[in-house]
Amino acid sequence: MKKLLALVIILLAANIFLARTYYRKNPFTDPVDTAKTIMPAKYLSNEDELINTILMRYHYSKFKLDDSLSGVIYDRYLKSLDYSKNYFLASDIADFDMYKYQFGEDIKDGNLFPAYQMFNVFRQRVNERLDYAEALLQKGFDFNKNESLTLDRDNAPWAKDTTELNELWRKKVKNDALNKILTGEKWTGVQQDLKKRYENLRRAVMQSTSEDVFQLFENSYTEAIDPHTNYFSPVASENFKIDMSRTLSGIGAQLQTEDDYTKIAEIIPGGPAFKSKQLHPNDRIVGVAQGKDGEMVDVIGWRITDVVQLIRGPKGSVVRLQILPASEGVNGKPTEITLVRDEIKLEEQSAKDKILDIKDDNKDFKLGVITVPAFYSDFEAEQRGEKNYKSTTRDVQKLLDELKKEKVQGIIIDLRNNGGGSLEEAIKLTGLFIKNGPVVQIKNADGTVHVEDDPDTAIDYSGPLVVLVNRFSASASEIFSAAIQDYGRGLIIGEQTYGKGTVQNLIDLNRLMPNDQNKLGQIKLTIAKFYRVTGASTQHLGVVPDIQYPTAFDSNEYMESSEPSSLPWDQISPTAYQPYGNLKPFINKLIEMHDARIKNDPEFDEYLSEIKEFKDAHEKKTISLNEAVRKKEQDEADAKNFEKENERRKKLGLKLLQKGELPSDSDKTKDDPLLDETGHILADFISIS
Repeated sequence: MKKLLALVIILLAANIFLARTYYRKNPFTDPVDTAKTIMPAKYLSNEDELINTILMRYHYSKFKLDDSLSGVIYDRYLKSLDYSKNYFLASDIADFDMYKYQFGEDIKDGNLFPAYQMFNVFRQRVNERLDYAEALLQKGFDFNKNESLTLDRDNAPWAKDTTELNELWRKKVKNDALNKILTGEKWTGVQQDLKKRYENLRRAVMQSTSEDVFQLFENSYTEAIDPHTNYFSPVASENFKIDMSRTLSGIGAQLQTEDDYTKIAEIIPGGPAFKSKQLHPNDRIVGVAQGKDGEMVDVIGWRITDVVQLIRGPKGSVVRLQILPASEGVNGKPTEITLVRDEIKLEEQSAKDKILDIKDDNKDFKLGVITVPAFYSDFEAEQRGEKNYKSTTRDVQKLLDELKKEKVQGIIIDLRNNGGGSLEEAIKLTGLFIKNGPVVQIKNADGTVHVEDDPDTAIDYSGPLVVLVNRFSASASEIFSAAIQDYGRGLIIGEQTYGKGTVQNLIDLNRLMPNDQNKLGQIKLTIAKFYRVTGASTQHLGVVPDIQYPTAFDSNEYMESSEPSSLPWDQISPTAYQPYGNLKPFINKLIEMHDARIKNDPEFDEYLSEIKEFKDAHEKKTISLNEAVRKKEQDEADAKNFEKENERRKKLGLKLLQKGELPSDSDKTKDDPLLDETGHILADFISIS
């Protein structure tokens, strides 16, 4: 039977044009063994045509499903199957290329065969590669040999034959093995662990369903239009609902798949991951364990739904994660963290305040800090008519009253890592700091522009104001920050923000096909764009701070503009508004004072050093496969970090560390050097204004 299956696959690849012509006439006839080959379920053809109709009619961008877009969909689908060019051969790509400019017509016709044919070849190649990987583990490796592995294969050509692919995989498996040896693991354990990893990867691919392939292909289409338009299969829809409602206990992180890794896409405010400060966007999860002493399960190559199931669990239970920190690059060592699962409640996302005492130029300043992790509102409680329902604006209003009683001299609104939320709350929050007027303009798909105003003439706080942002401040955070900047109401300090200036709506496909007996998915659809009161879009550009802090995150990788399909920056007519003041005359002087101060600040110097190390690690795309070289690199990195820490402690007058001793949290003089420096800038502003 296996020989017959192999023959059928070879025939399909060799006669791909004939197969395609046949399936164009009868796309649901299946001449191969369906137990081994995934074919599109009949109802998926109708769902595909429905999705296309919705996108063509209602998406903000009036795109054409032409040859050009077809090519983009094809390239994205190839990348979703084989991100690092580890599986397909150049001959496979040559066979597939006839589909490249036909995907558009196939989508219109509901013909899914080409996408499924490509996936079935992918499954065959995965099996071949993993057979080869397991054979390599039996032979072992020479770790004294001087050779290297290039990890960034974006611009690499597809392997021309099996011999070339075998050489790539020999180095790939050798690197997997060396990573484990460098942690002190014996060879027998390495063999067992990696064999289990590869079998898990094989199982994940072989257990893929018709719906899994459909979701993969449909997202190649939707995300070719823009990165925030997505298709959720029925299973993914349920996970999305859980993420949005925060009702199921977990760690409070949204995950995504990249290559064979599960990666942190977003940290949810108020959750265990957020509170721990141990997980960060782009960290990769390589292992999951239950309880304090459960076995660590290697999850490299697992389906994301299976990883999510491992991470979720009863409230109060312990989950341990083994991660590869994004900050350490390709040569980073796995780190284990422990989290206690919990439900993410609205109260835990609430805005919080504290007093920041600053001594600036021999003067004492008492400043208020309000941290806003998300723009939230309890819509259900509001609709029930409850007077004390929770919302960002109501909570911040109370905190402002408390801080005014404390007689603070200025306020910092901390929006770092705030990915957005309720548009209405961003508008209302702006209203606490301005008299009245427009806050944001919204342009719909039909070209009409709607202006959202703050109708309330009351100003809750009129004193000196700073908004602190970073690269991961997005959407509603950018609307608030932009309005504060445009009105001249406060200073914006930090990193250039993410640049997400689009509006999405969720459509349940089951409502559009109520008589279909099959469970359908959902579409998250981009329907509008945000614009500042000046008419400039926040899309791509985000908000550029008045005083910028250095950032570790390259805009080519960590901004909306890094997405090839993201909607462009543009501009519409400004709307009439009355600026609160003009802060521009103060900015150059404040930058001058800031630059002079940080030259003598060991904690800020440490922050700059960490940025440099992150960039250096991130730029390293090739890794040695020689054990002695790798061990030396790790030892040198440890020694450098030890020396740097003692240099910092010497400047601060702290006790120096002894060899092998690790610093504790209590050794830090500043919990947050960026917030502290922002306080100094606000104090400077109060003094000179």
